[in-house]
Amino acid sequence: MKKVFLAATALICLFLNSYAQPGKHNIDKVAAVVGNNIILLSDLNQEYTQYLYQGNPPDESIKCRILQNTLTQKLLKQQAEIDSVMVEDGQVDDEVDKRMRSMMQRAGGQERLEQFLNKSVLQYKDEMRPTIKDGLIAQKMQAKITENINVTPMEVEKYFKSLGDTIPEFNTEVEIGEIILDPKLTRAEKQRFHDKIEALRLRIKGGDDFGVLAKTYSEDPGSSSDGGDLGFFDRSMMAKEFTAWAFKLKAGEISPVFETEFGFHILQVIERRGEQVHARHILIRPATTPESLTRLKLHADSIYNNIMSRKLSFATAANLYSDNKESKYNGGMMLNAENVQSRTTFIPIDRLDPSVFLVIDTMKVGDISKPDLYTAADGKQGYRLLYLKSKIPPHKANMAQDFPKIRDAAQSDKINRTLSEWFEKRRESTYIKIDDEFNTCDELKIWTKTTAAK
Repeated sequence: MKKVFLAATALICLFLNSYAQPGKHNIDKVAAVVGNNIILLSDLNQEYTQYLYQGNPPDESIKCRILQNTLTQKLLKQQAEIDSVMVEDGQVDDEVDKRMRSMMQRAGGQERLEQFLNKSVLQYKDEMRPTIKDGLIAQKMQAKITENINVTPMEVEKYFKSLGDTIPEFNTEVEIGEIILDPKLTRAEKQRFHDKIEALRLRIKGGDDFGVLAKTYSEDPGSSSDGGDLGFFDRSMMAKEFTAWAFKLKAGEISPVFETEFGFHILQVIERRGEQVHARHILIRPATTPESLTRLKLHADSIYNNIMSRKLSFATAANLYSDNKESKYNGGMMLNAENVQSRTTFIPIDRLDPSVFLVIDTMKVGDISKPDLYTAADGKQGYRLLYLKSKIPPHKANMAQDFPKIRDAAQSDKINRTLSEWFEKRRESTYIKIDDEFNTCDELKIWTKTTAAK
């Protein structure tokens, strides 16, 4: 039975490659065959296009790595079919839309992306969909293979001892809480910014060019240079207030002034294609006023005094008052941005924002800083309170202090070994054929060796 299957697969490969020869109907070239799955060169080129559009430099050798990843995906997909592991169409659609949004944002709009791809976005989405679906199935299958892998304390200790002279050294680590307070403008303070954009709307109604005014006055750095043009977008890409007007207006119509979390907008719909809208907008961002910062300082001082007099715990104050949505429901504790999956609150001190480091550098464990005026990454000013919960000095890793980190490393090692063994067995029992074009790829030697052994 196995010989019949291998022969049939080989015939498929020969048949398709015969169509890729000069003088034949050139439908595509087969880059590799894995079991009953065929990998086309066009699929690899599509992945390479996405690689380039992520801002990476041209490098043809990347195709070796892409093929290696695709071979891995096909092995996982083949097992997924046996185990009835599937993904919902909605999940695939969401991932396709997410990829396209990212590519359109990098391109500066749908039209520019389509010029680069030399095809419509809808056509490219249709081409991407099978590859993305295979990737999601592969991820789900890999998760199934490793879902029950855990490590015991004895295995963690054994792993730690196996490190020998390679035991890592950790820099100083800290746990820091934060309460971020943004200034709030009164209706009267906002009014002048509303009036400014309303005046622009009236000028457009009177005949002034929308694009020219957007270039001159819009405070959206991502679109102002293009006359406010946002390209095509769907309902999930914009703030809800923005989406509501974009999908309500007809082509050519201009919205009244409306507000989102980013400021005041007016928008004009250019074109509608099904569930996508092409629009342009002008944004005016309300600026912080000295009066709003004075009010905020009084509010920040009140919170600080309530914490210091033990009327409120730091965690409760963060939950009630902090404007940072990422940390307020975590007791105000910052998460290590480089290790998000573990949700660890221990952050290497050399990875701290310099403005945070300057404040906590002279603090003792348990201290809470007085409200500090700071400037956020988007240029907005606000007040911030910081809490130094703990500080671990530099040290060589040890089981007493670093058990969670060592346990995570031991588990990752066990998962990697399990996957390596799984792939080795599947490579040995699966028909694999790789086109000679990829003979120079070092990454693929393990796959070609397995094939040669058969």
